Amino acid sequence: MIADSFGRIHDYLRISLTDNCNFRCFYCMPEEEYDFTPASRLMQTEEIIKLAKVFVDQGVKKIRLTGGEPLVRKDAAAIISALGKLPVELVITTNGTRIAEMLPTLKEAGIKTINISLDTLQPEKFMLITRRDVFHQVRSNIELLLQEKITVKINMVVMKGLNDNEIKDFINWTKHNPIQIRFIEFMPFSGNKWTSNKMFSLQEILTKVEKDFTVLPVEGAPHDTAKHFMIPGHEGSFAIISTMTAPFCSTCNRMRLTADGKLKNCLFSNGETDLLTALRNGEEVLPLIKANIWAKKKELGGQLISHFEKLDAEAINNRSMITIGG
Repeated sequence: MIADSFGRIHDYLRISLTDNCNFRCFYCMPEEEYDFTPASRLMQTEEIIKLAKVFVDQGVKKIRLTGGEPLVRKDAAAIISALGKLPVELVITTNGTRIAEMLPTLKEAGIKTINISLDTLQPEKFMLITRRDVFHQVRSNIELLLQEKITVKINMVVMKGLNDNEIKDFINWTKHNPIQIRFIEFMPFSGNKWTSNKMFSLQEILTKVEKDFTVLPVEGAPHDTAKHFMIPGHEGSFAIISTMTAPFCSTCNRMRLTADGKLKNCLFSNGETDLLTALRNGEEVLPLIKANIWAKKKELGGQLISHFEKLDAEAINNRSMITIGG
């Protein structure tokens, strides 16, 4: 098992396949001229599989593929197929644009749950946020997943003054659809122009939902990052990921492997361990993995962001969201 100094067992690995994306969401990748990592510095297919096997041998039970947009990678299908053969629960987070063409591969790999990043249900606002005119393609692909009986979770980053007025619309979507809406508090990362007055908190989200619906709390799974709720009569449900106002660090079991092969022990940690270079040099990576996780801070990567109202986002020493992999 892989454990930290606080006794937390880490059995969930998030692997970023690429920092490339076919969207340009400002809170994730703010500049159109973003310099993508050269292919030679990215983990290659066989390197991803080798590293994944090391983690699985140490007790990892779940692997999530992220990006960027993981499905824009040319060898995404080969990677997914190979990882699907490992004895783990394999899941993926995607913007949904390439679901239709990748569906046979996803199903063959045994993927039963897919998270779709979707911050608005309005085509015009979708264009504003993503700078891409593919809203209807994404919605069509979500319907395709539902038809295939694949569990769909919608990740919606709530930003005050931009899409907080759509919370009710997202909840209405769960009335006749077996989807889970995951409202996410807007988090600060390098270059995403985060300010506290843009953040819509857990309590604000709940208050808004409770104006129109009866809300019942639901017990979540161990290590869950989300607080779960249901609305009587709704086929779907909703959850809130409250990283800023109510962190869930005490039960964290997550590790993050960036597309260039760096291991991060926390989304907010400013330290990382280069596994890819060690692997290419023929060195043992397991001691590096264990040392990295053992050094994990008690909460929020050791960053002093508990009083978010006074937080200077530019003072946080970290990567941008797209280079971490979420």
